[in-house]
Amino acid sequence: MDKKLQQLKMYLAEITDLNGAAALLGWDQQVNLPPEGAAARGEQLGTLGRIAHDRGTSPELGKLLNELKPYAAGLDPDSDEARLIKVAARDYDKAIRVPSDFIVESSQIQSLAYQAWVAARQKSDFSLFRPHLEKVIELAQRYVTFFPPADHPYDVLLDDYEPGMKTAEVQAIFNAIRPKQVELIKTIAGKPQVDDSFLHQPFDEKKQWDFGVEVITRFGYDWRRGRQDKAPHPFTQSTSSGDVRITTRVDPNFLNTMLFGTMHECGHGLYDQGHAPELERSPLSAGASLAVHESQSRLWENLVGRSLPFWQHFYPRLQAVFPQLKKVSLDKFYRGINRVQPSFIRVEADEATYNLHIMLRLEIEIAMLEGRVAVKDLPEVWNTKMQDYLGVTPPNDAEGVLQDVHWSSGMIGYFSTYALGNLISAQLWEKINQDLPDLSDEIRSGKFDGLLAWLREKVHRYGKKYEPQELVQKVTGSRIDPHPYLRYLNQKYGEIYGL
Repeated sequence: MDKKLQQLKMYLAEITDLNGAAALLGWDQQVNLPPEGAAARGEQLGTLGRIAHDRGTSPELGKLLNELKPYAAGLDPDSDEARLIKVAARDYDKAIRVPSDFIVESSQIQSLAYQAWVAARQKSDFSLFRPHLEKVIELAQRYVTFFPPADHPYDVLLDDYEPGMKTAEVQAIFNAIRPKQVELIKTIAGKPQVDDSFLHQPFDEKKQWDFGVEVITRFGYDWRRGRQDKAPHPFTQSTSSGDVRITTRVDPNFLNTMLFGTMHECGHGLYDQGHAPELERSPLSAGASLAVHESQSRLWENLVGRSLPFWQHFYPRLQAVFPQLKKVSLDKFYRGINRVQPSFIRVEADEATYNLHIMLRLEIEIAMLEGRVAVKDLPEVWNTKMQDYLGVTPPNDAEGVLQDVHWSSGMIGYFSTYALGNLISAQLWEKINQDLPDLSDEIRSGKFDGLLAWLREKVHRYGKKYEPQELVQKVTGSRIDPHPYLRYLNQKYGEIYGL
């Protein structure tokens, strides 16, 4: 069986290489590609996707997996080999249901949709994106038909990002936290609002960039295995743990955009740089799920980056870079960056309101998939739900329905992972503080080695060996639980707003 296992590993390595090449083209599409290159890039991605799909659904691979399943049953179920065979078999069983022609068509449609989204967002004109999004939604509806009937059609899409999770499970979690978050927001609204006007003034873009680089270097981001570029919508792309690329964007008149966006993407990057070397060139060389991935980015962005100990160390440095902040006290700055204010833009939302942005998108995605909401009506539906959920109505499409890149890339089923990631981050944070009782003092001293080492040991090194719920249980002792996050919010904002 050792020979067959080696054959399987080589097979999977080739598929991983093809997907890595496609990922690199996707990164380039969002960072460097001129607009007129979109059609050709779609063809290139389609070709790579078809080759990877054909390779990943070949009868030879299926035969190898069937022969190795009995062998895997006799191994330690937590061994790399047993997990590799399990994950590869799962991927194969899903992939053989999807025609290769569909993969090619999807790549072409999504490439053009992305360029249309960029143009539409720049002009704040949803009509430019509408025909492309209609095709993307139709693709999602067709994709669902390739699989056996699920409890809900959305389960099929969700499973691509959160293996094993069900729509009803996510909805139950959201239903449990929604009223409590709404109650917290209403309570805060009855208190005097904190001042964050000092964040809305000119800040030199180069100095912003350099400060962000300084911070994430201290976090432990390895520049020998990574780089940072600008993108219309920040993202992280990895082709291996040795090539992990992050992006950010800079607002010359608002400090938070670059500051916390850079920390956020660094969190993703640290996770991808932390997979065990022996998992390279295999399906295990990825995050456990998008929610677990998001837990890492939100942990570094919020639990570290928006904490008082962090700024007790870094605020004097920020004041030296931007002298206009020298008259702003540390306490005022800390309160300002944590101001709770319902807003239009998800990626700039405060921690108390962020999850409501996600719940809104989940409802819309399910409604579009079911055909209850037509794409042509999306701006109106979006604005109505924004008013219902957050009490604000976007003034234009760019700050409303066009703000996120995900639908242009065919990522239907993705959004709930953001809120789930928030919950996981707080669960991990409670456990981290139990294991590292001096963590606050370490952060206050600008030291993050212990935190990163803990994450490397408990989360990063496993890659995709465990399903998300399984990993969370393994690390924290329970499945995804909203209560640590609610405790965190109530304690933090109770202190800031005197609740």
